[in-house]
Amino acid sequence: MGCRTLFFALSCILFAYYISAPIPENVEETWKVGTINALVKMLSFTATLFENIGLMKYEEVLSMLVKLDFTKPISDENITVTDTTFSGIPVRLYLPKRKSERQRPAVIYLHGGGFIIGSCSNSAYDLLNRETANKLDAVVVGVDYRLSPQYYFPAAIEDILSVVKFFLQDKIIERYRVDPMRICIAGDSSGGSLTATVTQLLKNDPVFKNKIKAQALIYPGLQVLDTLAPSHQENEHGLLLTRDMAIKMICLYFTNDEVLPQAMRKNQHMPQESRHLFKFVNWSNFLPDKYKKNYIYMEPVLGKLNLSHPALLDSRLSPLLVNDSQLQKCPLTYILTCQYDILRDDGLMYVTRLRNVGVNVVHDHLEDGFHGALSFMSSPFYLQLGIRVKDKYISWLEENL
Repeated sequence: MGCRTLFFALSCILFAYYISAPIPENVEETWKVGTINALVKMLSFTATLFENIGLMKYEEVLSMLVKLDFTKPISDENITVTDTTFSGIPVRLYLPKRKSERQRPAVIYLHGGGFIIGSCSNSAYDLLNRETANKLDAVVVGVDYRLSPQYYFPAAIEDILSVVKFFLQDKIIERYRVDPMRICIAGDSSGGSLTATVTQLLKNDPVFKNKIKAQALIYPGLQVLDTLAPSHQENEHGLLLTRDMAIKMICLYFTNDEVLPQAMRKNQHMPQESRHLFKFVNWSNFLPDKYKKNYIYMEPVLGKLNLSHPALLDSRLSPLLVNDSQLQKCPLTYILTCQYDILRDDGLMYVTRLRNVGVNVVHDHLEDGFHGALSFMSSPFYLQLGIRVKDKYISWLEENL
């Protein structure tokens, strides 16, 4: 009884501490956002504590709670929903029931979760993909790629490529009556990063380069070279996703090295041989002036780490690292960014770089938005912002797919 009382008291103290954090004035549903923000940060704190005392790994704590939100593949009067596999990879498939004379568009959706948690069967993604299938009369494929740290980078990318290439086979396209000229890859957060990477890789593949019409990236993370861009500094302790949480997750994506996160927090994690890559992520060149504010660009300190991490130089981990000739191959692109998001500047830089090489980009920026809002579209954690993000994404698909 004493332990329970102590735990409850500590939980109340933590909640009171986190809920007292200021919420930007232009953010709607202030109390609801404050409560969700406090709960998310309490969860991250608890996960860190459990890991430090050897009880459970950080990602195991998060995953345990996220799994409580998994949904069954329930069909309705409009959509047939099934859990199946494509090329051995689990997917959730949404097929419209109504008859159509035309071939349908298709969306392959990659869920977020920092590469370490989440599933296309989470309630928010199920709702999103179900509504996408219904409104567009589209076939939607949600991919359950392998997660880290059980499966390190590039396992997730390999899984997604396997699914996409399987789906793009003529016999599969014909089976689901999909228009091969109206296929989009989409994702949010880490799923947005994976979307950018997979789209780039497919556009470099002579067999598949003309089979992806569009890509949609919702508040994506697109580089790990510079962890002190203005958005990282402005939103270090920001809503839902803090800088420490993001660094923890991205490191778990490709290594168990405990020194790397410490170096990344100081922006001292890149090796000497990476210097030539910083021209691709130099925010002083690619950010609109309004987001630079009074920040002064300083190149990260190189060569501090003794242990080599080849993934840090890999454009599959940081899609912003590809050169302009590679970016020119990208298809029609939708990018949504949020003001109160540490990953904001990654998306803004990608918008600039894509437009500079002539790619057709539609960019929505939410001045009152924050990272992860798309995950809160159903009771009890229902946010109007999440609905707006969903509606903007689906509206773009309706107009362009």
